[in-house]
Amino acid sequence: MPRPALAQFPTANAFSTNTSRSRALIQAANWLPWLLLLALLGCAGADTRPVLYPNNHLQTVGRAQAERDTDACLRMARQYGAEADKSSQIANKTATGAAVGGASAGAWGLVRGDAGERALAGAAAGAAGGLVSGSIQASQPSSVFKRFVERCMADRGYDVIGWN
Repeated sequence: MPRPALAQFPTANAFSTNTSRSRALIQAANWLPWLLLLALLGCAGADTRPVLYPNNHLQTVGRAQAERDTDACLRMARQYGAEADKSSQIANKTATGAAVGGASAGAWGLVRGDAGERALAGAAAGAAGGLVSGSIQASQPSSVFKRFVERCMADRGYDVIGWN
């Protein structure tokens, strides 16, 4: 009776490419905390304020009074629930990016035979992209907050032409 053939196990060379891929993936993942820190620092410094057209009222009351009125309108908007903070968008964009990146890269990995590694790399890249995108968008106040402040300023005689 013939002996059954022994199972063929991968050689050391077969693992070397996976090891280098894993090492590259770990190195790429090391950048994620730095991207998060950069995004948070970008949001922390964002103090967006309305830009006023120099109409007759602004010229009459002066810049100092306009700043005090702007501060009062910003405070009032927060007091009445018009939140300027859109930090929940950061988490949402990060999660969405991770899901899309992981699914896309994982699907390609199914074709190539390394779905797990590619899905992980795609999720990390997608999360990083979502984090940066969400951070940029969250640095701007919500549209409700802007409309509230613009109406408050209009009631006081000012003409808001944009936001900086």
